[in-house]
Amino acid sequence: MSITTKGGDQGETGLLYGGRVSKDDSRTEAYGSLDEAISALGLARALEPDAARAERLLELQRELFIVGAELATGHGFRADLEKHFAVVTEAMVEALHAEIRDLEARVPLPAGFVIPGGSPSGAALDLARTLVRRAERRAVSMHRAGELENPEVLRYLNRCSDLLFMLAREAEQGATTPSGGHRRQP
Repeated sequence: MSITTKGGDQGETGLLYGGRVSKDDSRTEAYGSLDEAISALGLARALEPDAARAERLLELQRELFIVGAELATGHGFRADLEKHFAVVTEAMVEALHAEIRDLEARVPLPAGFVIPGGSPSGAALDLARTLVRRAERRAVSMHRAGELENPEVLRYLNRCSDLLFMLAREAEQGATTPSGGHRRQP
């Protein structure tokens, strides 16, 4: 089997469920942005010296694949998706919210704008955050066009970017994770 299928040579790509669409379709733009965010999280994880935080980033990458599957499923094909894959739930959104609240209690918020780059992993987390925000904007476009069947996707992306902001602040401030790990100083 080859990575090269030549199926996209004419500017189209296949959805997970729902046939083929143009590579610049709003759905493709949304899950493509999410793919970029997942890769940026991989960079953050590779740069992250705190083992517990690195493990959390891997969990987020896996959760974002669930979001991506929803975005890559054509309108009207959600039942097919639900037969074979997990979907974004209210519980997933609430878990992110609880994690944000925990970080807010432990990590002081900056007094002004944040200039990314305080640490390698923090900078990569800020990059991932901006890419999740782009995916969120694309998902909002899908929602407005009636192409997004699960409103929890929007809520998840919004909370995820907030969580990434807080994880970046934690990484930059050398805070310990709840499991007691410490960040190495650069």
